[in-house]
Amino acid sequence: MAKYPLLTEKELEDAWPALEGWRLEEEGKWLVRSRVFPTFMEAIAFVDKVAVVAEEMNHHPLIGIDYKRVTLRLTTWHSGGLTSLDVESAQAYDRL
Repeated sequence: MAKYPLLTEKELEDAWPALEGWRLEEEGKWLVRSRVFPTFMEAIAFVDKVAVVAEEMNHHPLIGIDYKRVTLRLTTWHSGGLTSLDVESAQAYDRL
């Protein structure tokens, strides 16, 4: 995977309006969002869709499944924090 440059504070601020429902964790190193689905099977179906997008983008989130709650955590490991790839991934997952 090519190394992506870390987002500047200004770039993250500019991207923030398109990241509704996401939050920053660990001093801005992670983008995190949890969603609660009506049923366990709908939560799993969402995770299946996330997996397809992650493979297409070659950028994989950490995924937590707690019954009907799915939590996605994004960071770019090779860059040591958030990059444009994380913002693009978050937006792709929001479209699912």
